[in-house]
Amino acid sequence: MIHLKRKNLLYSLLLVPAVLLAACGGDTEKKEDVQQEQTEKEQTTEKTNQLTLEQDGIDENAFEEALAQFPKALPERLVTTSVPLAEMLNLLDITPVGVPTSTNPLPKDFEEIDQIGSPMAPDLEVMTKLKPDLVLGANSLKSSLEESIKGMDVETTYLPTDSFDDLKLSFKVLGTYFDKTEQMNEKLQQILTKENELIEQAEGKEMPKVLLMIGTSDSFMVMNEKSYVGSLVERIGADNIATSVLKAKDTYSPMNMEEIVVADPDLVFVLASGDHGASEQMLKEEMEKNELWTKLSAYQNDNIHILDNEVFGVTSIENVETALTEFGHYFFE
Repeated sequence: MIHLKRKNLLYSLLLVPAVLLAACGGDTEKKEDVQQEQTEKEQTTEKTNQLTLEQDGIDENAFEEALAQFPKALPERLVTTSVPLAEMLNLLDITPVGVPTSTNPLPKDFEEIDQIGSPMAPDLEVMTKLKPDLVLGANSLKSSLEESIKGMDVETTYLPTDSFDDLKLSFKVLGTYFDKTEQMNEKLQQILTKENELIEQAEGKEMPKVLLMIGTSDSFMVMNEKSYVGSLVERIGADNIATSVLKAKDTYSPMNMEEIVVADPDLVFVLASGDHGASEQMLKEEMEKNELWTKLSAYQNDNIHILDNEVFGVTSIENVETALTEFGHYFFE
């Protein structure tokens, strides 16, 4: 009987470490499984954040709505009253019979095409001679254009062109409608690649506070996220104080230097051109006569920058990658 008890005791002593070892092994396996699951989740999230031609960040409902307004039959004689839309047509290898007269440059391939006059009030005599079966205009000028051509019997279609997202949306609509998938995807992929690059650069970084200004002929105004430049800054993820702090509801609003000093932006970007309003010299004079500028961190750190009007002054599908790249240099280098 004593020998049996000793055997049982010995067996129990040998069994305990084995059980503990198995338990520890199970815990280790569980930890490894959890870690692997977490890694897979992070990788999936990373992939989800990456833009692709299938997941391009374009509002699907807005896309379908914009596409639905086009006539079923493809137009044979298209006139566009918008320079940004003319750029898109050129990239898609679509040649209109008429383009707007504008101080903003048209694609070189369109320089010999008949010009119809102002985007808001085209020359009806020229328009009539061209015999368009579709007039393509910018959504922001719809009411003015409709009033100007109300005497013409012609179909009209309007697309948004004011912001970065507008450019992507309208380009995709035109490429889809005219069945120019190859040209459309080539350009969209270039834009998406640039977006992904900036998303990756911004990861884990604290983004700066930014003040966006535009110069008019006699003053400067702040720009919120509804402006083209504001939409680019928003896409990159920086904090536009016109929206977050100054609560500017209008695209362009008067400046209040006292409020700007309180907000204290890290970077100031100024869209100024002698041909389109205020000049760089006017900005210099503005800062010299108002000492509040010297209180800004951006002023003290030499972070007030003049934006190139040719790149940032007008919405442009051709220049959008350049615009994003330049902002990327300011934010991440």
